[in-house]
Amino acid sequence: MEYFLAQVGLAVFAVSGVLSAARQRLDIFSIVVVGLLTALGGGTLRDVMLDVPVFWLEDLAAFWIALGGSFATFVGIRFILKFPQRLLSYLDAMGVALFAVQAIDKTLLFGYPAAVAVVMGLITSVAGGIIRDVVTHRPTLLLSRELYATPIVLGGMLYVVLLHLMPSPVCRFVAMGVIFGIRAIAIRWQLFLPLRLTLKIDLNEENS
Repeated sequence: MEYFLAQVGLAVFAVSGVLSAARQRLDIFSIVVVGLLTALGGGTLRDVMLDVPVFWLEDLAAFWIALGGSFATFVGIRFILKFPQRLLSYLDAMGVALFAVQAIDKTLLFGYPAAVAVVMGLITSVAGGIIRDVVTHRPTLLLSRELYATPIVLGGMLYVVLLHLMPSPVCRFVAMGVIFGIRAIAIRWQLFLPLRLTLKIDLNEENS
């Protein structure tokens, strides 16, 4: 099940990368590359930081799934682009939820503490999206007021707690549901963190 979910996450992120690139009117090669970077970037960074073999070099199926998902999305792009642009955000939320839980599992497997696993889940799940946004010149969600990192951290913390209380397959679905659910609600109703939680700088006082 864990392996299957990992491949689903790759495909979902590849689709989101291609959709983002297609809106920038790039050529097929550039679009597929963006799909690959989005799908493989987060996991690659995770494995480099954990000092373990890069996952898609050990299992080429991951590479082919990312490539196939990117190419298939490009082929059907005219049909897919008829869907609302919000679809990209929902796909991103789904990929983030899958990648976060997978990264936490792998980090715990190598003996790292729960806090490190949650941070690694955050880094892994947002890295591909950041690469996608930078390459396609989109505003990076992580640096906006949107509820992006918060659901990942909350879901990750819940996951490591639930691992001590119930079977891991159940924990995975609960954690992924929490991450995706909070993110989807934030997208649908445009929820943001309160401004009082952000740093306010009085430019007049600063210049005086």
